Amino acid sequence: LGGGDPHTLEEIANKFGLSRERIRQLEKEALRRLRHPRLAHTLRDYLA
Repeated sequence: LGGGDPHTLEEIANKFGLSRERIRQLEKEALRRLRHPRLAHTLRDYLA
């Protein structure tokens, strides 16, 4: 969302002091939430 170059799970994990697996879990949960219709509608309103 912030733009810029993509980063590996390893790079993100190192930056935040977490494991690659935990970053993967957080990514999965964030994408699940973004796909929820009610939240997606709210986000569209916010970003429009």
